[in-house]
Amino acid sequence: MHKRNGLTALRIKRKRKPGRYGDGGGLYLAVNENGAKSWVFMWKRHGKRHARGLGPVDTVSLVEARELAAEARKAVREGRDPRAARAGTVTFGQVADEVFETLSTDWRSAKHRYQWKRALENHCATLRDMPVVDIGTEDVLRVLKPLWTTRTVTATRTRDRIERVLDAAKAKGHRTGENPARWKGNLKDLLPKRRHVVTHLKAMPYAEVPTFMAKLRGAEGVGCSVLEFAILVAARPGEVLGAKWSEIDLTGKVWTVPAARMKGNREHQVPLSRRSVAILRQMATVRMSDYVFPGKRQDRPIAGTTLRTIMRRLGGDATVHGFRSAFRDWCGDRTSFPREVAEAALAHRVGDDTERAYRRGHAFEKRSELMQMWANYCEPKAGNVVAIRGRRAK
Repeated sequence: MHKRNGLTALRIKRKRKPGRYGDGGGLYLAVNENGAKSWVFMWKRHGKRHARGLGPVDTVSLVEARELAAEARKAVREGRDPRAARAGTVTFGQVADEVFETLSTDWRSAKHRYQWKRALENHCATLRDMPVVDIGTEDVLRVLKPLWTTRTVTATRTRDRIERVLDAAKAKGHRTGENPARWKGNLKDLLPKRRHVVTHLKAMPYAEVPTFMAKLRGAEGVGCSVLEFAILVAARPGEVLGAKWSEIDLTGKVWTVPAARMKGNREHQVPLSRRSVAILRQMATVRMSDYVFPGKRQDRPIAGTTLRTIMRRLGGDATVHGFRSAFRDWCGDRTSFPREVAEAALAHRVGDDTERAYRRGHAFEKRSELMQMWANYCEPKAGNVVAIRGRRAK
């Protein structure tokens, strides 16, 4: 029988300073920065210290914590991992898989689905076999600390996903008490300040676009037509690759991208310049399916890797998405169109909710002028000087 350090209900109540207070036999009372208290069992294996949360003090009594610690010590003596699930308990992995299956039905992005699955399976590997009721702040920190200062975005998203899983576990009655992955009043006080790193997609200076367009026109293949069209309409690559004939109105010169394929989940009407329409009419002569730009398999669009390959082959030191940035810089530097028109052309939301409520239009006519002006600027010919309705592009 191990020696007790004298923890009693009264002494537990009086412990307010953050830290760990031993009860003997590997059982500790953990008090975090905001005063929350929980039980932790700690042990060593191969010289490395390990910990397992036993639950918050308000739901697990001192007597129960000692019983759980006794079970854990027995597991250590027998060479078992005390964090392994007890018979009949629900594990983090089980709840995580349920949450993923429920949420992923509404996700359009395969990349988003992959990132969620990777976070829950790889980054949270140490949590998956743990009973969800036992997971405490220390367990969450063990996942986040290796990522926090080197992979800030990944760490932030992983924390959010752990919180979602534990919230779901509580809603299903598998655990009680505060969420140990909660940010405010919990992890915010235990982790160093996050480094804010913004990674910009490399863009081609707009002054180089006409020269690049000349190279593009001289090349062959459907991919070149796709890339030229993407540059002219300043749309996201995924929106262009998935374009369907049912979305195109050649007579009205408009491409209506449905909300389901837009990043902002709002329908977007794209005015088509004369050159954009010419590209579409050319594609219509070889139409094989509802996809405007079909891949090797007619039931699928052309792959995004094709566009990246063309960029490398033609010496374009930029990303396909970066042409949107080139377009926006050109709008600001070379035209007198208002900011909100340029932002609307990129399908960006402008202003607060009140401003958007009063301005319900989408400035389609002005955007039509702007997109034709952009197409004229991109035309691979000397000068690139075009005047439209009193506006100019140098």
